Amino acid sequence: MKTRQAPLPEFYVGLPEVEIDARIIEAKKKLSSRLVILGHHYQRDSIIRHADFRGDSYKLAKDAGSLPDAEYIVFCGVHFMAESADILTPPSQVVILPNMAAGCSMADMANIFQVRNCWRALEGLMDVSKVVPVTYINSAANLKAFVGEQGGTVCTSTNAPAAVEWALQRGEKVLFFPDQHLGRNTGVRLGYDPSDMVVWDPFRPLGGNSAEALERAKFILWKGHCSVHSRFNVGQIEKARAEFPGVNVVVHPECSLEVVEASDDNGSTSHIIKVVSEAPPGTSWAVGTEINLVQRLAKEHPGKTIFCLDPQICPCSTMYRIHPSFLLYALEELVEGRVVNQVSVPDEVATFARRSLDQMLQLA
Repeated sequence: MKTRQAPLPEFYVGLPEVEIDARIIEAKKKLSSRLVILGHHYQRDSIIRHADFRGDSYKLAKDAGSLPDAEYIVFCGVHFMAESADILTPPSQVVILPNMAAGCSMADMANIFQVRNCWRALEGLMDVSKVVPVTYINSAANLKAFVGEQGGTVCTSTNAPAAVEWALQRGEKVLFFPDQHLGRNTGVRLGYDPSDMVVWDPFRPLGGNSAEALERAKFILWKGHCSVHSRFNVGQIEKARAEFPGVNVVVHPECSLEVVEASDDNGSTSHIIKVVSEAPPGTSWAVGTEINLVQRLAKEHPGKTIFCLDPQICPCSTMYRIHPSFLLYALEELVEGRVVNQVSVPDEVATFARRSLDQMLQLA
């Protein structure tokens, strides 16, 4: 979901990092227990150091729903995460995204109009009561609501296998969006063949498929991807193995099937952190995920060799829009009794989105 952010007040532009840091600490003291800051693992260290809770999108969604005493939840992540936090918290709590322009390119690859058009096209071909929609948590609130209306579920990279199994117990096919790679990797992990899957391109009639192919398919995968994880390739894995004999390769399941199959392990952000953190000293790890997280792991575990598969990879550009100056501005406005950048999901969307998110939490 594309959002607009008003320009940062001139006073905050160009403030020295040391001053920004000190002022954030002071604002947090003044707001005290009224405030909770959530920080996604992909944020830069200058944001993470101020987070009361840090985690992936699933953990932070759970954290948001378990903090009933906080008046303000400042979510240092991206827009779909703040939406989920708003849906899972009571109306008395205010969810704030420091920079409203912090979106997600993958989430933007599937919008509600495209998904409804896809659903109508499938209705013309088959009994859609046998098609169960599953949306990755990296999607807009109105898509989560669509899934809730149609009896589907939200999934995370951790519980995607459980979500897909649950869906196939209730129907004959899964419509999985917006990330084709997570959908494909999940299907293969469950024992299905890539030939059981088709990709739906929202810009082509019938998604670029024949009616026969759609009838035959077990998985209809949306043509979407993560701009960070799609950069990793098998050549990088081969190079890492040549330069670091015995290296362990762990990647995120948003990577392509070829990359996942060439690695030693794959899993969610939390899984990657766990396996690398618990590995014996002296081991080496090539990691296929966002660079801020990889660099943080390397600093936290100096007794291990930890590096990113792609040394030239950029940070998640949309996540990086949560600059400390935006966090400071949001906090100092709260100190003055003013709320800026509130994320509020309309009730008519939140009701059905809550249904699919609750199903996600149950499956997890």
